[in-house]
Amino acid sequence: MDTTHKRSIKEWAEDDRPREKLLKKGASELSKAELLAILIGSGNAEDDAVGLMRKVLSDCDDQLVRLGRMSPEELCQRYKGIGMAKAVTILAACELGKRRQSEMSGSPVTITEAEDIYSFYRERLQDTHVEECHVMLLNRGHRIIDSRRLCSGGLSSTVVDTREVLRLALLNHATAIVLCHNHPSGNYQPSPEDDRLTEHVRDAARQVDITLLDHIVISSEGYYSYAYHGKL
Repeated sequence: MDTTHKRSIKEWAEDDRPREKLLKKGASELSKAELLAILIGSGNAEDDAVGLMRKVLSDCDDQLVRLGRMSPEELCQRYKGIGMAKAVTILAACELGKRRQSEMSGSPVTITEAEDIYSFYRERLQDTHVEECHVMLLNRGHRIIDSRRLCSGGLSSTVVDTREVLRLALLNHATAIVLCHNHPSGNYQPSPEDDRLTEHVRDAARQVDITLLDHIVISSEGYYSYAYHGKL
């Protein structure tokens, strides 16, 4: 590409500049590339910020969900003009969008079935690049008291501390708990390690009169419920 013909965004007509366009017409009038261009501020020697983000989005099939699954290192390596600061900004924007959508959809406050647990954790875990394990704390009516992350990095390499699970439950006066973790591979079938963890936490919780209500394994393809499959 002949960069001598490339114009900076400052040279565009005022109505075409993303920032000015947002102020005059509102954020809904901007494309995803334009919104992201506002965040990164500049492009590279070949593309302005909008053009650069168009390329990035094109590689993600124009899906912000796929963009949010990229790592900062991947963005930096694949796209000239995107350094770590810009990569972090892009992924932070994707995470904010995900959380906003979660708030709008309304996470359940009372757990009645496995689908409620999946709905609660889907937005939190479906795009993470490593395994995370979370515990949900519930009262006698199975209303959610709190949710805490127990570990990150994979259940095979990061041991879930059962004592911490029970400590959180007792401190919050929970009478039931739910475990939930993700499989970044996309396969939501539980592993032997998942089975052992479930049994260990279930048996330990029973000793202090706390019920392990379910253990949900989430992936981008769906979820698996230990309770539904009669494995509790």
